[in-house]
Amino acid sequence: MRILLLGMNGQVGWELQRSLAPLGELIALDRRSADGLCGDLSDVAALRATVRQLNPDFIVNAAAYTAVDKAESEADLALLVNGQAIHVLAEEAAISSAWLIHYSTDYVFSGTGSSPWLETDLVGPVNEYGKSKLAGEQAIIASGCKHLIFRTSWVYGSRGNNFAKTMIRLAKDRDTLNVVSDQIGAPTGADLIADVTALAIRQVLRQPELSGVYHLAARGEVSWHEYASHVIAFASANGEQLAVTAVNPIETIAYPTPAQRPLNSRLNTQKLREKFSLHLPDWQSGVNRMLREVLNK
Repeated sequence: MRILLLGMNGQVGWELQRSLAPLGELIALDRRSADGLCGDLSDVAALRATVRQLNPDFIVNAAAYTAVDKAESEADLALLVNGQAIHVLAEEAAISSAWLIHYSTDYVFSGTGSSPWLETDLVGPVNEYGKSKLAGEQAIIASGCKHLIFRTSWVYGSRGNNFAKTMIRLAKDRDTLNVVSDQIGAPTGADLIADVTALAIRQVLRQPELSGVYHLAARGEVSWHEYASHVIAFASANGEQLAVTAVNPIETIAYPTPAQRPLNSRLNTQKLREKFSLHLPDWQSGVNRMLREVLNK
């Protein structure tokens, strides 16, 4: 089995290199070309040629335009990378009968209400990033290719920057932090996403009827403020010298950003858990594991 992985150096792509390696021949690409191959989603012609040259059994796309605020002024580029390039991948997958594994986001929804979003709920993105990710989803479904679309939320990894690292860094220099408390979701580890992907690939080989859209997130829910408080308490308990004495909750309206953020990022994962016989761990266990790794460096 040949697997083409795009976005190898992102948080999810880095973990996928580990989880996919035992499954078959893994060809991992980032934006920079190597040996005439292209993993740059903004170069759709070269991307198409690369897929045709490699003729993979699985295309796993962990590459994306993810600058949510910047997308408001770069809507065309976001749509090119998150929409048009995915259309090309889906077309090529359909032609060659390959599987396309793709990662999407809770940002395809409106972010209203308080109930966890179901895969069947009406979409309605409130920013350009969400619109571009929805375009990618729709292109995959319209192509008729075999696919798994994993919508996830609040993704973090121990490699690179993340919210927890930022909070610890700020907590060392400031005595007070103000953190948004009315956005609710579940911090989801890149390692969990990668491991679920590998398990799902093995299963769809036996059960191709599992093709479809799934919600993938850690169990439980938390606000950014509660998340920050958890991180700071854990860091302090594990020997970090912090200056912060107060973590204050604020509303989203008090922290304006170019792109509107969804308040409700909860995802209902029942379909994924039942179809693939999975147990998804609570968000705290994944975050604590990441923090141990980060704090021990």
